[in-house]
Amino acid sequence: MTTAALSLLCPRRVTRAVAVCVMTSVLGSAWAQGNGVPTVTVQNSAAANTVALDGVIQAVKQSTVAAQASGRIASFAVKAGDKVRAGQVLATIDDREAQVGTQRAQAQISQAEAELRNAKAQMERTRDLQNQGFVSKAALDTANAQFQSAQAQREQASASARQSALAQGYTRVTAPMDGWVLQTFAQAGDLAVPGTPLLVVYAPQPLRAVVQVPASRTQAVRQARQTTVVVDAASGSAVAIAPLNRLEVPSSDPISQTTEWRMDLPAKEAANLLPGQQVRVNFAVDGSASSARLTVPASAVVRRGELSAVYVASGKAFALRAVRLGSEVAGAGVEVLSGLRTGEVVATDPVRAAQADAGPAPK
Repeated sequence: MTTAALSLLCPRRVTRAVAVCVMTSVLGSAWAQGNGVPTVTVQNSAAANTVALDGVIQAVKQSTVAAQASGRIASFAVKAGDKVRAGQVLATIDDREAQVGTQRAQAQISQAEAELRNAKAQMERTRDLQNQGFVSKAALDTANAQFQSAQAQREQASASARQSALAQGYTRVTAPMDGWVLQTFAQAGDLAVPGTPLLVVYAPQPLRAVVQVPASRTQAVRQARQTTVVVDAASGSAVAIAPLNRLEVPSSDPISQTTEWRMDLPAKEAANLLPGQQVRVNFAVDGSASSARLTVPASAVVRRGELSAVYVASGKAFALRAVRLGSEVAGAGVEVLSGLRTGEVVATDPVRAAQADAGPAPK
């Protein structure tokens, strides 16, 4: 029945109320249909014969340079990105206290040498008198003991001087190798404390690729017959590098349940790579070593910087859950290494699932 027909049969007030009810019913029906978010059930898909994981480039020779003396940093001569030579002074620490210690040690040496000369002369005189019969053998023994004590005091003073010179040398922080400054942690005016890192220096060669392999993929990676490190070039194309070797670190991270694998790279192919650069490591495995993979559609994945997540159905609503992704599986979507289980339901439209009133669409 139209609104015009209702106006003929009912008073104006009743007509307006019925019209509002009719419009509310229509809008409510449309909202109910648009509120449902399409979903998909997480399932295992047939695995391909390649395990692809994200890795990072690391310098094989990398040193964290720390202070060996305490005091204010008087100068800091380098910054991140500077090239340094082995033995080059990178920073200096206020050495006034060390200089005082060195001067004290030199004074002790002078005093010990004077006492040694006096003890030596006294021993020689006592020996002459004892030969002439004017003093006893005991007096000569006493003079000889005083001479040996003076020698020991001079050696002690010399050792203190060397120690003071060594402590003063610690106020000059030098580069341990030829390379580049990767990162600095201090600047002039900061307080240096022994053991506190000041900067990181790395050698540009050799480099290696490091990848964290999940426990679920460890066996397949161990049986891989070929390993390739894929680097995205500046031109947009990918460059594949065959590593010289690969090494599994015999320990597992207790939180992420991953094992670290290291692959040394040839110097020529890795000449343009930098520490911290992201790479893709492909492990080619035999069909017998492969297994089913847990996958979700690529459209279901939410990426925010380094975070990858999906909206998982929880009753009549959705909950955002972080996941660890692997490689793409042809025709199945993206592999999920951790964060989901088989049979869980995820939203394929994250934008709609993020709304407060969103819920799974009826099947």
